[in-house]
Amino acid sequence: MPQAKSGARPTVVNGFINLFKPPGITSMDALRQIKRITGQRQKVGHGGTMDPLARGVLPVCFGQATRLMDHIVGGVKLYRVEVNLGVTTTTYDAEGEVVKTGDTESITQEMIEESLKPWIGVVKQTPPMYSALKVDGKRLYKLARAGIEVEREARQVEIHDIRILEFDSPKLVLDVECGGGTYIRSLAHDVGEALGCGGHVADLVRLLCGGFPAEDSVTLEQLEEAGEGPDGWQMFLHPVDRVLTGLKSITINEQAEQHLRHGQAVTRGRPEVEAGYLEQCRAYNSDGVFLALVRFDPPANSWQPVKVFEAGAPSPYAPASV
Repeated sequence: MPQAKSGARPTVVNGFINLFKPPGITSMDALRQIKRITGQRQKVGHGGTMDPLARGVLPVCFGQATRLMDHIVGGVKLYRVEVNLGVTTTTYDAEGEVVKTGDTESITQEMIEESLKPWIGVVKQTPPMYSALKVDGKRLYKLARAGIEVEREARQVEIHDIRILEFDSPKLVLDVECGGGTYIRSLAHDVGEALGCGGHVADLVRLLCGGFPAEDSVTLEQLEEAGEGPDGWQMFLHPVDRVLTGLKSITINEQAEQHLRHGQAVTRGRPEVEAGYLEQCRAYNSDGVFLALVRFDPPANSWQPVKVFEAGAPSPYAPASV
């Protein structure tokens, strides 16, 4: 059973929770529940808004981890989407009203493969009316609910790959690997339009976000059951540098650490790693404590601090541990 909340202000923590958001609630609803369960009220955010219909990975940032939100939002995402061909809805998903239907009997897998090709790569995508984007200061979904449709500017997104997992007309299941800002509902709608039969999202799950996979995620119920304290929900907390493991890493000495903590550049010395011009790397002290995100400046032969972090416990992702 969860422990009772005390009146004392909880200790601020730093790190990420790999939350598996259930369907039926918004990302902000999930965040409010996280704040209630953990007692953390300040510097808590989520990485990447999900539709209420969708379920899956929603990384939650605490404390210093909020400074690395861009690595989550801009990171690679993997979605598994079930598209119901032959039915077009106002919201591009199963919650909307049906606006038209089409015949799917003549649709083949080869036709679907051809319809997907134009959407792989850097493409322009028009956001759906039922989205949280703002036009002239107003949320699109609020305008849509009022029966108002406005022009939406197509946005550039990158879709790395689309794989057909199952096709049993009218059911189509796809795996979509993409970058930030991609609307899977728009993709399902556009593919349906290209096929001439229409289509909408019947089910959607996010399997990967910012390096966090669904198989290692935790539910709200698990966090609630774990309760408070270091041996409670915090056992599910990932270190701040967890989202930076795709970057190279360096170890610096004590003197260099002091310079870095004061926002000063650190002379490179011997080339511990080969770094390109302005390439970003993780910096640790000799104890394996993550210190900063740094950028290499070749003309000065130094590491320039990009973001300096509060010292914590030794990281499992320090160079000696990788």
